[in-house]
Amino acid sequence: MVVRPLASWSSTLKESLHLRWEPVGVKLWPAPAPELPEGFERVTGLRYCQGLMLARRGRSIRLGPQDLSCPAAASAFGFRPLPSGLASGQGLVGFGIAREPATGRAMFEGMTRLEQGWLGEMDLAPLGAFQELPDVVVVEDQAERLMWLVLANVNRAGGARVAADTAVLQATCVDSTLVPFLAKRLNFSLGCYGCREATDIEPGETVVGFPGELLPALAEEIAHLAERAIPRSRAKQPYAALAGTGDGTPGPFVAPEG
Repeated sequence: MVVRPLASWSSTLKESLHLRWEPVGVKLWPAPAPELPEGFERVTGLRYCQGLMLARRGRSIRLGPQDLSCPAAASAFGFRPLPSGLASGQGLVGFGIAREPATGRAMFEGMTRLEQGWLGEMDLAPLGAFQELPDVVVVEDQAERLMWLVLANVNRAGGARVAADTAVLQATCVDSTLVPFLAKRLNFSLGCYGCREATDIEPGETVVGFPGELLPALAEEIAHLAERAIPRSRAKQPYAALAGTGDGTPGPFVAPEG
């Protein structure tokens, strides 16, 4: 396979899928992390999902233990222990996420996490800003657009089905970053309370993450899907025929939205 600049692969994803946002690269630096790269800025007081939001909007940032404000994400990345209120499950009951403390406790006990103290800092930036493949690529956008990314992975894997690992908790830090990083596979999530509360992600948008090493193969498969499957599906010709119009306008038998 021909090696191309990351900006080229990023453009393939963005243009073929019509992504609204930039794909985000995530580099996890074992302690001690190197000096801040040129063009990156340190931003403090951020949740990890907010860091991804800034990166998909074009900023290149670094986050370390002192910068990450979300205690659940800080625990997942091994920066500090999970606070007792969350570890007990009572915190999720207080948020209305879980009905019983035991449920909330189990959700955190099953969380994928890094060994405490292993991670020094992490860089989050638009994919094209990296000179080398990042550890993980995270893509946030409309569900239909990300569907094709998952299908590209199915093609890459010779038709193998894709399993999703999620508790609808920590969708960006765990589901879309740590699971791909540690399990070395694509993972997807429908989002979570935290990222939907703290960022501009819209109701119809969700998130997919995959190891950076899969980027070349996935970009190749997406380019293939964009030749025929994606435009034909989006044209909705069978739906237009059913609706009895030539432009896809719903007929009188279609219930109005809402």
